[in-house]
Amino acid sequence: MGWLSDNINLMALIAAIVILILTMMISSFYIKKMRDSKADGELTDHKWDGISEFANNLPVGWTISFIVLMIWGAWYVFFGYPLNAYSQIGEFNEEVQEYNQKFEEKWKNLSMEDKKKMGEGIFLVKCSQCHGIDASGMGAKAQNLTRWGKYQGIEDTIKHGSAGLNYMVGEMPSIELDVKDSEILAKYIMAEISNAHLKFENFDVKSLKKGKELWDSATCSSCHGDDGKGNAGLAADLTQYGTAEFLKEVLSKGKKGHIGKMPSFEYANFSDVQIEALSAFINSLEPLDD
Repeated sequence: MGWLSDNINLMALIAAIVILILTMMISSFYIKKMRDSKADGELTDHKWDGISEFANNLPVGWTISFIVLMIWGAWYVFFGYPLNAYSQIGEFNEEVQEYNQKFEEKWKNLSMEDKKKMGEGIFLVKCSQCHGIDASGMGAKAQNLTRWGKYQGIEDTIKHGSAGLNYMVGEMPSIELDVKDSEILAKYIMAEISNAHLKFENFDVKSLKKGKELWDSATCSSCHGDDGKGNAGLAADLTQYGTAEFLKEVLSKGKKGHIGKMPSFEYANFSDVQIEALSAFINSLEPLDD
């Protein structure tokens, strides 16, 4: 009977017993009344198909019950559970928050190499079941994370479109670009739009200019905005693509894939350090073809 040590469980049990007793008493009273009472009394003027109703006052018991229920409801919302009472869920959440604070403090100054190692451990436990041990997506069944967060990931999005993050503008369709232009546009986004600010060999001023032209002509800016920030949430904020912030959004929302919908990982209570570590590991992977 250890479950009775929880105040909420005990209160629910007492309430259930009281409701059961009241139900039996009231049901018995009205069954007896239906059996013994006679159809007499003052009728109202309202009739329906020859049937009238009695002009009875509101039952005193019903009125008292209604008032008591309103008072109890106000107490419950403003003073009782869940705002001001113990619960096992609340205790668990407090313990998780306390643990995460200790975790953040302990690991806040991790080196990049240690972040990659931590991220690899998280990936193997939480991500590899769908994305594969090598993170290649198991033959396009899931996202190829070796390419994700890099210019190759942008190329994949240009070629295949993007779905599943539920932005207000809807799903992004594929864009018809040749291989060379697709690479230039992808590198432009990672070099100039994304906060990652990646550098690429042989990507000179001419390439940047061409990338900007493609950014405008391929209608990227119409959804993501001239600055790439997503027009206040209408589309993805590409300034965060390739960073831990973008990964955090995906982990929070979940995403649609070929083998089903990737669930939200909010239940996992990942700390910012863990998300940064997972992002560091994914970004360190050598891009592989699907």
